[in-house]
Amino acid sequence: MTEQGVRWTAEQVLALAPDDTSRKAGARLGGAGPWSQTGGSASGAVWGLCKGSGSKPYRTVVDLSGPAYKCSCPSRKFPCKHALGLLLLWAAEGLDAPAGNPAGAPAGDPTGAPDWAGEWLAERAAKAARPAADRSGRSGPADAEGARKRAERRAARIGAGVTELEQRLADLVRGGLAGQERAGYAGWEETAARMVDAQAPGLAARVRELGTIPSCGTGWPARMLEEAALLHLLDRAWLGVSGLAEPLASTVRSRLGLQPQTEGEAVRDHWLVLAQYDTASPDGRLTTRRIWLRGLASGRPALVLDFGPPGRPPGLALPVGLVLEAEARFRPGSAGLRADLGERFGPASPSRTAPTGVSTGAALEAYGAALREDPWLESWPVVLGPVVPIPGERQGGRQGDQQDSAAWQLADAEGTSALPVPLTGAGSRPGTGLWQLAALSGGGPLTVFGECGHRGFTPLTAWQPDSPEPVVLG
Repeated sequence: MTEQGVRWTAEQVLALAPDDTSRKAGARLGGAGPWSQTGGSASGAVWGLCKGSGSKPYRTVVDLSGPAYKCSCPSRKFPCKHALGLLLLWAAEGLDAPAGNPAGAPAGDPTGAPDWAGEWLAERAAKAARPAADRSGRSGPADAEGARKRAERRAARIGAGVTELEQRLADLVRGGLAGQERAGYAGWEETAARMVDAQAPGLAARVRELGTIPSCGTGWPARMLEEAALLHLLDRAWLGVSGLAEPLASTVRSRLGLQPQTEGEAVRDHWLVLAQYDTASPDGRLTTRRIWLRGLASGRPALVLDFGPPGRPPGLALPVGLVLEAEARFRPGSAGLRADLGERFGPASPSRTAPTGVSTGAALEAYGAALREDPWLESWPVVLGPVVPIPGERQGGRQGDQQDSAAWQLADAEGTSALPVPLTGAGSRPGTGLWQLAALSGGGPLTVFGECGHRGFTPLTAWQPDSPEPVVLG
């Protein structure tokens, strides 16, 4: 225990690394050798000077409540290797605040940090307080009228785009799916660009996904027909959105990519980080980071999304297994899952217990209930437990290949029911992750977090019995 709360593990620190190169370089800086004037504060910050190749050491500071990082090195990666090394040093040894004011610290500085670190921390605190004050403001009548007219113009453009997309889908069904493999992706990319022009980015993303299905292997016609039907349902929902009940109407607007018209519910809780993983868009232009949280008091799941441009990972990173006290503001629609993290109340700390799981039957019931609110929902976050991973019978090929992994299941410990593990899909962990899960189990029960959807259950994180340490699968 330190002034910054319960220290993180080395695995949780290295999970923040943007790539393998940074992970290895940060690990080499995790000892006390290159560091000087290190310290930490009760407000949840650590800092230090790291000796580099130049004459001046690099100034590195980390706000643990983010986490957020600042370093004087020229690296464009976040966190850089120096921030990772400082966190590893803190995780191993702790960095207590020095007695009295350190050199360069202004008198009365509440953090006890040197000026170069204290100024940045103060700026972050001021920036965090600013949105809370701004939320109390109200736009004037002129602004409201202008916003209404802009919304009407955008709705008209989206309506035109939806009508065009409906014609494209009708042509697809009329002509049949057999020729889609030969037709290629270019036609669908053109349609997606038209949806972008219509200011419906959500439709554009779904069209791009539809266009990639013919190249996804065996069974693609059924999957393409399913996705086309969901896209048609979304089109029809938009054309009749004025007659829908508000929760469903909010979901439709969210699925098309429109910003919510009202503020969602704010929930302050201690949030456990259950999983974090990245996916790339079909064109490779956008990286999406999905972070799953669970409120320890409310039991409510939350999905936090962050995005990164090509060649740069998303900025938000929360190591699996940490608990942070924060306010989560949920967006209307989307079955109440999507949330934005607001004010945080102190640094994060590792969880002392594993989450409680439910049966496979309860997982399916939860997904079914969520579909009533959002028919386009791919999956629902569920903690299963106790469950046992069951490898399927060999279908040919080598152990761990795709054929071998296709028949895996997660069964209740009593053996009464089970969920299949999909071979492919967003967040799937075929092969390596499944055998990793089997090795952790050793034939015994585990607690497993993952996404339960219409194709089965995709495991993301596991806990062994009587252990609070999470194991990220993949």
